[in-house]
Amino acid sequence: MRNATRWFAWMWVLALGVSVAATAQDTRKKAPEGASLYFISPENGARSKSPVIARFGLAGMGVAPAGVAREKTGHHHVLIDIDAKTLDMSKPLPSSDRVKHFGGGQTEAALDLAPGRHMLQLVLGDENHVPFDPPLMSEKITITVQ
Repeated sequence: MRNATRWFAWMWVLALGVSVAATAQDTRKKAPEGASLYFISPENGARSKSPVIARFGLAGMGVAPAGVAREKTGHHHVLIDIDAKTLDMSKPLPSSDRVKHFGGGQTEAALDLAPGRHMLQLVLGDENHVPFDPPLMSEKITITVQ
């Protein structure tokens, strides 16, 4: 009887572990075919004074605020002087001075940047700030702030 109880206990633990592992798998939303993200402005190589007015473009999808789950929508994040490859794209994007969240559904922003060269890139996140699969990212642009 004792062995049967232990066996059932181990089976329950195993089943729970499989369930947790399945839940932890990548649950990112699929990016629609042909969707693209880009900077309307500034252009690559632009020279500007701070604050830099950045305008975000999105094709093949719509924009919705963070927390609002609508099909084929997301909201913008701007990466400043950081390589997207250093971020875990299966988790919500962190919020920092180098990863700006625009969860209100904004399509433009004033970026306060120090003088010098800066690399900018857009990443679209779902209602929970998680990038799509595959991640929707703009081309990297480099600007110079005077």
